[in-house]
Amino acid sequence: MTDRTIYENPLTSRYASREMQENFGEIKKVKLWRTLWTALAESEMELGLPITQQQVEEMRAHIDDIDFARAEAYEREVRHDVMAHVKAFGDVAPSARGIIHLGATSCFVDCNADLIILRDGLEILLKKLVNVMDRLRAFALRYRELPTLGFTHLQPAQLTTVGKRAALWLQDLTSDCLAIENLLENFRLRGVKGTTGTQASFLDLFDGDKDKVERLEALVTKKLGFEKVYAVTGQTYPRKFDFAVLSVLSAVAQSAYKFSNDIRLLQSMKEVEEPFGRNQIGSSAMAYKRNPMRCERMGGLARYLITLPQNSAMTAGVQWFERTLDDSSNRRIVNAQAFLAADAILELYLSVAENLVVHEKVIERHIAEELPFMATENILMECVKAGGDRQALHERIRVLSQEAAYAVKEEGKPNDLIARIEADETFSAVHGRIDELLDTQKFVGLAPEQTEKFIKCEVDPLLKKYEKLLGLHGDVRF
Repeated sequence: MTDRTIYENPLTSRYASREMQENFGEIKKVKLWRTLWTALAESEMELGLPITQQQVEEMRAHIDDIDFARAEAYEREVRHDVMAHVKAFGDVAPSARGIIHLGATSCFVDCNADLIILRDGLEILLKKLVNVMDRLRAFALRYRELPTLGFTHLQPAQLTTVGKRAALWLQDLTSDCLAIENLLENFRLRGVKGTTGTQASFLDLFDGDKDKVERLEALVTKKLGFEKVYAVTGQTYPRKFDFAVLSVLSAVAQSAYKFSNDIRLLQSMKEVEEPFGRNQIGSSAMAYKRNPMRCERMGGLARYLITLPQNSAMTAGVQWFERTLDDSSNRRIVNAQAFLAADAILELYLSVAENLVVHEKVIERHIAEELPFMATENILMECVKAGGDRQALHERIRVLSQEAAYAVKEEGKPNDLIARIEADETFSAVHGRIDELLDTQKFVGLAPEQTEKFIKCEVDPLLKKYEKLLGLHGDVRF
């Protein structure tokens, strides 16, 4: 039952999924510690140390049998979380009490378990990321030919298409997907390295037999389901890896932030909206409002996550010699918070991407308000081809454009530039052809083709690779 008298982390109480919370939960961590201790003992036995199969089996039988209250009592006594759990494990596997953690340092379980948790966290995020990509893919293809105003400096520039804009969001996520892939493909454990990474304790255990020390690391690594370990470490795995991971999570947040801001702007324009629940309240005071709550929340969480790699960079930079312990308290907070935030962001992103609402008539109206200005260059070129004077035509269009702009801005009238051009004999060469020149498809360039080619060549191969992960739906708890 929740204790309402103390602070709750909103990432766990409101935003992140149960799946990600359990990945960073205490139960999983301690089970991994016990799995590591068991793999170490079994491997040491196989290489000839005086450890029995009964001891190993007793350890294996009690991996899930965790008495956290007992471990907490031990930790208050010894002020060391790993040794507290060594004692608690020994209580339920008493025949193995004397060989648990044999030759190891705390970072054998701590670092290797942390790495596995980070790996599993990346796989959870990858699953959600490719599902967002799948939704945006469908959206981009559906609207690849629908013209819309393109903006630079938040000012109308040229036309693009709704689908092409979605392809830009999708391209950011494609980059993030490849970055996560790279981390997973090059993933490695810390291994069995001893207190300062020299493996001296294990060399002593095996009476100077270097081959057995190397085989021990290989055996433990294989039992845990991995192939690679760091060739050299200090006491910990390189903290630069945390920075690399959080940098990729920050990149995901950047992509989501860009998307969420674009949708918020488009919703303000009433062109594209995030989903709005049947009973959702946009404002406690203004009942008519449809605030972009999901995208605003995405933006807030993204801004937090984007800042976290700097913290990991500082931790990596202040690791004195083989290790200093000020990384421990910091990493307990930063790594988990980063993954919980990224998880919450992708849940929101997925819920928005699969239910975007496009108001085509509003988009058409906004185009109609700006297209006359954009079409003037086409009109000028057609008149020149018919024998007109380019400089004279340019000057006349400039005057008419300013008159039309004045009427729009100062008098609140509709844009009547085309009517002015049709009434001016200077442009008689295009009279009767204006509608043809205003065809919006002539202004979007290769936007539809670019969208299709990008999806076919870059997105589809990735989604095909991860097709078994597809089919998720975004969950917004509150």
